[in-house]
Amino acid sequence: MSTSFPWLTALLVLPLLGAVALWALPAGWRGRTRAVALGFALAELLLAVGALLAFDTADAATFQLLETHRWIPALGVSYALGVDGVGLALILMSVLLVPLVVLAAWREQGSTGAPTDRLRQYLALVLLLEAFIVAVFAARDVFLFYVVFEAMLIPVYFMIGMFGGEQRRYAAVKFLLFSLAGGLIMLVGVIALYLNGPGGPEGFLTANLTGVALDPTLEKWLFVAFFIAFAIKAPMFPVHTWLPDAAQQAPAGTSTLLVGVLDKVGTFGMLTLCLPLFPAASRWAAPVVIVLALVSILYGALLAIGQKDLMRLVAYTSVSHFGFIVLGIFAFSATSIAGSSFYMVNHGLSTGGLFLLVGFLAARRGSQQIADFGGLQKVVPVLAGTFLVIGLSALSLPGLSTFVSEFLVIVGTFTRHPAAAVVASLGVVLAAIYVLWTYQRVFTGPVRDELAGTPDLVARERWVVGPLIAVMLVLGFVPGPALDLVRPPAEVSVQQVGVEPVVPLAGAHEGNDK
Repeated sequence: MSTSFPWLTALLVLPLLGAVALWALPAGWRGRTRAVALGFALAELLLAVGALLAFDTADAATFQLLETHRWIPALGVSYALGVDGVGLALILMSVLLVPLVVLAAWREQGSTGAPTDRLRQYLALVLLLEAFIVAVFAARDVFLFYVVFEAMLIPVYFMIGMFGGEQRRYAAVKFLLFSLAGGLIMLVGVIALYLNGPGGPEGFLTANLTGVALDPTLEKWLFVAFFIAFAIKAPMFPVHTWLPDAAQQAPAGTSTLLVGVLDKVGTFGMLTLCLPLFPAASRWAAPVVIVLALVSILYGALLAIGQKDLMRLVAYTSVSHFGFIVLGIFAFSATSIAGSSFYMVNHGLSTGGLFLLVGFLAARRGSQQIADFGGLQKVVPVLAGTFLVIGLSALSLPGLSTFVSEFLVIVGTFTRHPAAAVVASLGVVLAAIYVLWTYQRVFTGPVRDELAGTPDLVARERWVVGPLIAVMLVLGFVPGPALDLVRPPAEVSVQQVGVEPVVPLAGAHEGNDK
């Protein structure tokens, strides 16, 4: 869809301006740090709503809001932005989370009264990261995607290394080394892809590289180069080990953006780059990827059950959930891919909410250890209730949004790989164990003496979790509009990867995949 207003560039530039404004705030204005950060975050959310209104949802499979300008013609690099329904849904989810992270950080970084310079710097990094998030979900040039893919490491590294816990430097360096290793492997693939593509001043445009005939062996190597980078970012077993350390040491808001948003870049890249650029190699690798996805589902869930630290527990649940997302993508069913796309949005909401609530708990107790809690539902009923609702969303309770996406993944997978769908279903049972057992240990039983005076959620904190629960309920009971965004791109993905269509199960809608 053509539009005279550069919606995506505006969505990219606005948080950049917010970050610069925070860094450049005069000393006399720094008492307004919170208001400035929240103002820019809410303005970004309103701008994203405008982009949604300008987007033709009836043609969600087509890339719209397009902007293409030559950037470095001699190298074939373009400044090219555009979104289909999946990209737009992920941008909307991201810009919803950022103002909630800003609100959650209201009293962080030593800020018990007036804002500190640490809080100002932290919120500036949050807005900078938001700009990169928009860019990576909208990039339609492979080189531009790679540049933003790597640039996101900078704010996250400092958000962990400067503002995290006692082992923050170790966690930040481990995150950086894993991500850089994957990025370097991907860079080799990006260069090789360009050299074997059509070339020219727009040689890196995704549209120009899709459908290019590649030597079968080369295509497999290129797929592996891209997939490794995306698997690390996702994260998938066995390259997931950086995540629990990063989540444990990072501030709650950083973990929310890291796991709720940034990790989606990995599965988004698998869906929007690996499948269309390397369709034959995707089919070749699918059996191995499906096995790794199943291992991730069960391994992540089992480790989550055994965790003693709440942040690490939520991190391992994400390893399991990303297994479902990857499984749906590589099952190559329109239903499963639509479910995975919707799952990316719902996982961001539920896991982001869990991280924020764990942050509230840790701030009250001064600890993230499960053993330091107990009986809190009698003292903080609102905090306990919101934790239970968001936890139930994480275990895919019917009526909450994650149920719809997980159901679509399992049903769509069953049409092609019944055994894999059955094994994946065990992850649903394990999710119930790690969510309900955690709730039992933290909130039920007798109240510990030192927790007797624990304050419940204040108005600001209720504004953090309230919108998340509201969106989960709306998408749980009325998922149609969201599915209208992700289903058409899923049908295109099935066509691009070149698999035979399947006959839908009775009662399961497979769209045009028939």
